[in-house]
Amino acid sequence: MQNFGILIPALDPDEKLITLLRQLLASQQAITSIVVVDDGSDAAHQAIFTQVQQLPDNRLHLLRHARNQGKGAALKTGFRYYLHQAKTAPVAGIATMDADGQHTVSALEQCLRLATGRPHDLIIGARQFTGNVPWRSRFGNILTDNLVRVLTHQTISDTQTGLRVIPLDYVRLAVDFPGDRFEFEFDMLLEAKKHHVTISEQPIPTIYLDGNASSHFRVIRDSLAIYARFFKFAASGLVSFIIDIGLFSVLMLLLDQNQSLRAIMVATVLARAVSSIVNYLVNRHVVFDNAGEQTLLKYVALLIVQTLASGYLTHGLTLALGMIWQSALTPTLAKLAGDFCLFLVSYYIQKNLIFKRRSHVE
Repeated sequence: MQNFGILIPALDPDEKLITLLRQLLASQQAITSIVVVDDGSDAAHQAIFTQVQQLPDNRLHLLRHARNQGKGAALKTGFRYYLHQAKTAPVAGIATMDADGQHTVSALEQCLRLATGRPHDLIIGARQFTGNVPWRSRFGNILTDNLVRVLTHQTISDTQTGLRVIPLDYVRLAVDFPGDRFEFEFDMLLEAKKHHVTISEQPIPTIYLDGNASSHFRVIRDSLAIYARFFKFAASGLVSFIIDIGLFSVLMLLLDQNQSLRAIMVATVLARAVSSIVNYLVNRHVVFDNAGEQTLLKYVALLIVQTLASGYLTHGLTLALGMIWQSALTPTLAKLAGDFCLFLVSYYIQKNLIFKRRSHVE
């Protein structure tokens, strides 16, 4: 039987946390340690953490944040604790649970059994959304499930579950992912495929206590944080696109009216040179948080290839469209179509090769 660590981030918990800890300590699963992270809970809830410290089991550890930093930050604090303990108290993976009683020990045990058979997979406890599910939980899951499906081509039935078993190798990578709130959990799912980590689901019961009133998820603010990276990249691409297509159209009117390859290529290169400067600066400093190494050199290489591809693709589409519709706007329409395809390719390359975040934990 493989050994696992349990990690529970907690913000203003109640007696349900104590009940959960007692049940975990009584579990027959191979649990080497349980780490509770107090994420800056207020004074009214400190009595709960006093009870945590009084539980008679040396497997239980309490870590504290002086102020609230967010669920993602609490998870990272717990991850770092386990990574620092890895040589003296190794674990195969870390199971995360919520402190509000929504996850049962039996559901955790099912996930741990699946993780034992699939030690390199990211196991998620997938809730079955049937019956009276609070609207904010249903809304959040529908939105994020579909976004994950579009961006990663993976079907995950519960992207917001806090019950997960994360292999230690993936923990070493995840601890450096950006984001300190709920978006961090979302990023772990998005980044899994890139790091060749398979996501496996274990169906678990759905438990909502008092209409999920104990949840600290803020529907508008936290949803925006989850999708912020995509909004930023889309906005960066839109600004660069407007600059690029605007300069291209003006230059085509000034350079040549016969839509020759030479005119299209010159206009493409000049417009792309200006727009790419804006795009690089925004992507590096805003979208990808200064991640990556030798990013300028890599970006220039991508820019050269993409610019040539854009020119030839625009010229080819211009000729094709010209057989149907001749107009001074034909090259611009051709460029719109071609550059949209190149935009998708560019995002993948920038995210996974140029601005890829490296792990600093050994």
